[in-house]
Amino acid sequence: MKNLPASILIPASLALLGIILIYLWAGMDAPMEFEARLAGSDRESVDAVAAKPVEPLTGKLTPGDGKAADIKGSWPRFRGEKFDAIVHNSVPLARSWPKDGPKQLWSIAVGEGHAAAAIRDGRVYVMDYDREKELDVLRCLSLADGKEIWRFSYPVKIKRNHGMSRTIPAVSDKYVVAIGPKCHVCCLDAKTGKCHWLYDMVERFGTTVPVWYAGQCAMIDGEKAILAPGGTGNRTSGADGNSLLLAVDCETGKVAWKSRNPRGWTMTHVSVMPMEFAGKKTYVYCGKGGVAGVSATDGKLLWDTTAWKIGIATVPSPLVLPEGKIFCCGGYNSGAMMLQLVEESGKIAAKTLARFKPKQFSSAQQTPILYKGHIYGVREIDKRLVCMDLEGKELWKSPGKNKFGLGPYMIAQDMIYLLDDSGLMTLAEASPTGYKQLARAQVLHGHDAWGPMAMVDGRLIVRDLTQMICLDVAQSRSQDKKAEGK
Repeated sequence: MKNLPASILIPASLALLGIILIYLWAGMDAPMEFEARLAGSDRESVDAVAAKPVEPLTGKLTPGDGKAADIKGSWPRFRGEKFDAIVHNSVPLARSWPKDGPKQLWSIAVGEGHAAAAIRDGRVYVMDYDREKELDVLRCLSLADGKEIWRFSYPVKIKRNHGMSRTIPAVSDKYVVAIGPKCHVCCLDAKTGKCHWLYDMVERFGTTVPVWYAGQCAMIDGEKAILAPGGTGNRTSGADGNSLLLAVDCETGKVAWKSRNPRGWTMTHVSVMPMEFAGKKTYVYCGKGGVAGVSATDGKLLWDTTAWKIGIATVPSPLVLPEGKIFCCGGYNSGAMMLQLVEESGKIAAKTLARFKPKQFSSAQQTPILYKGHIYGVREIDKRLVCMDLEGKELWKSPGKNKFGLGPYMIAQDMIYLLDDSGLMTLAEASPTGYKQLARAQVLHGHDAWGPMAMVDGRLIVRDLTQMICLDVAQSRSQDKKAEGK
């Protein structure tokens, strides 16, 4: 071969090398696999889950020694009683705090994540994860002291992925419904923890698990659980697969109605929001690819638009405004958008009123608050609290070092509570006239304090990555008078 020209020798050598490599590959015990490292790639793939034999999903109820508190009021779901992140009924709240902050009533350790509390009938409900035993755990605690009343668990293998559990249960006088990180959903008796049904939405409804696990919070409307499974269906999901939204009977687990999903939108981290428009009750949802509204009566798809969509992660829920307006926002340089619903010839359409650049408003995680005709939110690009009018025009922003990161915020009695990433809590006036700080204290000492707040009877529940605490922010029980020097 040494006398052969290079034009023949090189191709021949490459062909021989290829034959040798094929021979070696065929003799290996298992083929090598090469996989791109993408966000969420440490999770078990959805395709792998779908390929496994379907096994009955069962849970275990374990009683505790906690007792429900004799405390009235409720924060029964994500964003509270009226889906607005506003405390509507409470004892008078303190407008200043001692140097060390509000009194801590109790504290519990929680699994890594951002799952927050729902409260009703003196009970606190938290979706958690037990890494040691590899269990999703729905915990029911006493609002008085944090002691566990019961826990319901089922086996799920989950890897760390910027936290694990990150949803909030929905609770009524009869039921509690919660969604786990890998899109398992359970419906239990709110008082006893007895299981009515437990579904894997990947198997049952064809759901695709979001990149950073499920962030959608369930809704209970009357006797039905409202879910947004999305998905494109799979070999086991059958007739209920590829449904944008579903209503499931809380008692029986039967699907009452389902919405078409003509664009094949998959699940996002967004929660479904109720909206009244043209005399009809509807549900608004941001799927992966756009925004849609469906009838709350039968699930009929009333309108959809692809004008608003986020490429990386859709997290903040749509903010329903007066007169058929919807404010959508996101992070990752997506900014915000104002939609306007209009009814023409008996049909509803969503038109784009305005598009806002990230420097005007953006939010990677938290949903803004509509309060007394103004919008309050923390802007991602500069971490400032901003106040806007209903057209999205900025009225003011928090000055100087008053920055708040990705943490949650809520409003009560004309005051806004803000928690930054490290657990520093700020109390400020919720007023369109300008930013005025009332109090500030370090209430948590971990990091990633991103889970939404919940408040009942002046008891404020907040968390960071691994700890959940209950603070007393009521005026009558706090050290407010001492703080004022009285």
